[in-house]
Amino acid sequence: MTAPKGDGHRLAAENRKARFSYHIIDTWEAGIQLTGTEIKSLRGGRSNITDSYAAPYGNDLYLYNAYVPEYLQANRFNHETRRPRRLLMHRKEINKLMGAVEREGLTLVPLDIHFNEKGRAKITLALAKGKNAADKRETEKEREWNREKSRIMKYRE
Repeated sequence: MTAPKGDGHRLAAENRKARFSYHIIDTWEAGIQLTGTEIKSLRGGRSNITDSYAAPYGNDLYLYNAYVPEYLQANRFNHETRRPRRLLMHRKEINKLMGAVEREGLTLVPLDIHFNEKGRAKITLALAKGKNAADKRETEKEREWNREKSRIMKYRE
């Protein structure tokens, strides 16, 4: 999971299910407030954000249900694995996202957690609307057709 991305970012966790389950409207990058053992554990690459989401709490946005495993060398100074983590963004961005979530009923879904060039952990958040079963079937049909099309083109060459 720690494969380098094209622009020099190193991936720590990815939510591949999000693009299948949601219509992605817009994306933002935010920082995450982490403890020392959490950052060391994220660098190990065994974290999971598949079932996580971001939601407003007070005047801030928090990431809920993200799994960051305990750092084995930290003994008693370890962190909780699924604690809420504060997201660091500009106030205007937070207000815009909070308004979209509260007024329009949209969801904030994390797409990935990566490290930037400076080595800081960042999260890519997506403002999304949930797909219904028919939309998911359509996505699956499209994916199957693209696979079949690539096989046909491969044999044609």
